[in-house]
Amino acid sequence: MAFESMNMLPKCEANYTALTPTTFLKRAAAFYANRTSVIYEGTRFTWGQTYDRCCRLASSLLSLNIVKHDVVSVLAPNVPAMYEMHFAVPMAGAVLNTVNTRLDAKNIASILRHSGAKVFFVDYQFVPLAREALRILISGATHEPSMPLVIVIDDIDSPTGIRLGELEYEQLIKKGNPGFVSVEVADEWDAVALNYTSGTTSEPKGVVYSHRGAYLSTLSLVLGWEMGSEPVYLWTLPMFHCNGWTFTWGVAARGGTNVCLRNTTAYDIYRNIHRHKVTHMCCAPIIFNILLDAKPHERRDLAVPVQILTGGAPPPAPLLQKIEPLGFKVTHAYGLTEATGPALVCEWQAKWNKLPRDDQAKLKARQGISILTLADVDVKNKETMESVPHDGKTMGEIVLRGSSIMKGYYKDSKETLKSFQNGWFWTGDVGVVHPDGYLEIKDRSKDVIISGGENISSVEVENLLHGHPKVMEAAVVAMPHPRWGESPCAFVALRSNAEGTTESEIIAYCRKNLPHFMLPKKVEFLPQLPRNPTGKVLKNELRDRAKGFVVSENSQTVMDSDYQNQQVLALSRL
Repeated sequence: MAFESMNMLPKCEANYTALTPTTFLKRAAAFYANRTSVIYEGTRFTWGQTYDRCCRLASSLLSLNIVKHDVVSVLAPNVPAMYEMHFAVPMAGAVLNTVNTRLDAKNIASILRHSGAKVFFVDYQFVPLAREALRILISGATHEPSMPLVIVIDDIDSPTGIRLGELEYEQLIKKGNPGFVSVEVADEWDAVALNYTSGTTSEPKGVVYSHRGAYLSTLSLVLGWEMGSEPVYLWTLPMFHCNGWTFTWGVAARGGTNVCLRNTTAYDIYRNIHRHKVTHMCCAPIIFNILLDAKPHERRDLAVPVQILTGGAPPPAPLLQKIEPLGFKVTHAYGLTEATGPALVCEWQAKWNKLPRDDQAKLKARQGISILTLADVDVKNKETMESVPHDGKTMGEIVLRGSSIMKGYYKDSKETLKSFQNGWFWTGDVGVVHPDGYLEIKDRSKDVIISGGENISSVEVENLLHGHPKVMEAAVVAMPHPRWGESPCAFVALRSNAEGTTESEIIAYCRKNLPHFMLPKKVEFLPQLPRNPTGKVLKNELRDRAKGFVVSENSQTVMDSDYQNQQVLALSRL
């Protein structure tokens, strides 16, 4: 047959296959069969064994009447079973829903109800929590509830014998067929995972990932982070966070080793890094404080530098300066559940190595440039749809588009359409673009403080506060002001050796380093900042608390002449 034009050339099995991250496992098993895939305390598997176990689990799921597009939920820490399900569930044609282990029973029941999960895997550690969630699921049903089949994941090294029913995870592995052939992904747009947002600014929503999006996002992050072959990856980032920012699949793509970690204590992190010569790990900035505050007996020398990819919240530059001398090399990323994890990475440029450490830390604190699978990223004025100038000052909303963006919100077409407008996904994050094209987040849209017509970035004030030697963590929100409408209020948690630190001391420190209109007008000390189950600071709670604070117009901390003059100038520009 003759093909008269390029458009008539055949699309067939030889030159087109649907993209799916499950192929990374098959490849690892074929070419790295004897290479260590998973380490968990006394347990070690090779890639050949991991592939065998995933095939067995997938076949067992089909024997339990799981059909294509069914949701399989799992409530577990970073243990081998949690890792294996990232391959086995989609290999069975089902959709994986990893449940945040920090949620309460009510929220877990809500997720089970909304997702319609057919099977619910529960790690033995969370059996009491799951039992309560199932009780709420039954009691809150207006009609006969659709109860998931519950399967307990027992401790693989020291079985506890805990059961919620007749089935247990390792039993399914043993009974499964090692010769199982993965269910074909006929359409790469099919769902591979269902992840629920953390709900810091709204009710949690079910975010649906496609096989295509997960595959492409995985490749982008492996390339963007320059993750070479045979990495040793420590699981300090929960796998329930955007499927471990896709590194559940990414470590397999590089034939690496997964070091699973049930508890993210300083002792366990340092112990595993030292014992297994860890090369890579991902974490939120809060883990930096765990590493920095480790007791002398908990620390270990790092045999090789450990590459850290951090995100989830903007890491303050002073925190980066403190963590790197310990042997950690930090790369900053920015993303959100809807973007299949990280969407921007602060790719390092060799010329920056000549800069002073302070300047390097400030550059690393930026969110950076788009991963390869994003078609485009921009910062726009939502009212005019115009791109902001690349001046590092003009703020707008960060917008994204590309194949790694979610399919949409499950059972919520209204919110899906709201988030997809004018050909872009609107993140709700406020940022600026620097002259070199690198983006930097300044705030969530609702966290920007507008004082007398001036936009104040709470993140910028927080970054400064983190530079104070006695401050462990800080959050800044708007508080009412009788003249300027709003002004910054700082909530601060101090380090253990910081007794006697006063509000005036913190404000004086800010006065030396910030324009006066950006100064916190009140500093409230807390033992620790309130956080949601994913570790993000609950600024809505802090805002509610700040609403009760009263600032007098005659207060010295509010009304110095420089501050008044700057605010009058701001008002005159309106």
